[in-house]
Parts: sequence; C-alpha cells; structure tokens
Amino acid sequence: MRIFSGIQPTGVLHLGNYFGAIRQWVELQEGNECIYCIVDYHALTNEDTEPDVLRKARRELALDLIACGIDPERTILFVQSDVPEHTELCWILGCVTSYGDLTRMTQFKQKAAEQEFVNGGLFYYPVLQAADILLYLADHVPVGEDQLQHLELSRRIARRFNFRFGELFPEPQPLLGKGARIMSLADPER
Repeated sequence: MRIFSGIQPTGVLHLGNYFGAIRQWVELQEGNECIYCIVDYHALTNEDTEPDVLRKARRELALDLIACGIDPERTILFVQSDVPEHTELCWILGCVTSYGDLTRMTQFKQKAAEQEFVNGGLFYYPVLQAADILLYLADHVPVGEDQLQHLELSRRIARRFNFRFGELFPEPQPLLGKGARIMSLADPER
C-alpha cells in the first residue's frame, strides 16, 4: 500500500495524537510505502498562528515523530511548504471541486462557528488536503472518524479529475485505526 497522512504543527503532541494517528503510522511502516507530512500550510488556517512559532513547531514535531518511532530510513517525512506542488495541485483540484461540496463540510461549519474571523483557507482546507493525498498517488490514508468526510471529498475530487482529464489519481481508501476517535478529557462531547 502507498499511504499518505499529515499532521499539523500546532502544539505539543498529546495522547489523542499518539493513539489517534502516530501509533498507527509507526505500525504501518512495516511492509508499506509511507509518506508522512508536517502540514504547515493547514496550520495557517488557525487565526492565531505566528510565523516564528510555526517554524519552531515544524522542527519540534519532526523530532517528536522520530522519537515516537517514525523511521526516516523507511518512511518519507517532510514539511508541506517545502514542496510547492501541493499548492499548485490544490489550485487545479479546486477547479473540479464544487462550491456545494465545500459548503457541506461539517468541520468547516463547526470551526467557522467558533471563530470571529473565518479565513478562506479554512473553507478551502479540504481541497488542499485532497492535493496532499493525491499528489503522491496514495491509495490509503489513515484517518480518524472526524476526517472521513474530507477523505470522501478527496475521492470525489479524484473521480471528477479523472473523468475530465483522464485516469491519473487513485481513489484513496480510509484506514481507521483502533483509536480512530479519542474523546476529549476536558469535554467528552468532542
């Protein structure tokens, strides 16, 4: 399997990160082609992201992932903003993505309701996520339940692109781990 997944450098790793994603990433290294990305462009959708803090957080996250067992000898680990093709493909994929699909994203609706200023990046986030996945022709993506809708949109975008321009992108399948949904200790409803 060719696997792609990403994680935002937005703070200190916590148990939810480990049990919800990183533990599975480590296990998937065995016998699979794994591509893991520190998705710093996605972090820019948070209105309080500071450039200096983000630069430091990218490096710390890479070190933390390696400390958790991500092996750079067996896995590709990189920073999203180091590869300009992510944003280039995002634009192209945006041209086959419907406005209606983006307005139905429940995560956008939830986050937009919590923020005073809702930036366009937050709205376009799922298209960049699709570009992240499809750029590497990944056929599987480890996701939590909260990301299933985004992955389904990635599949729909791949289908539309392939119909319009010819077969290129696989339709990535979800890999739900055992800890796919870790509830917040502070707010068990989340």
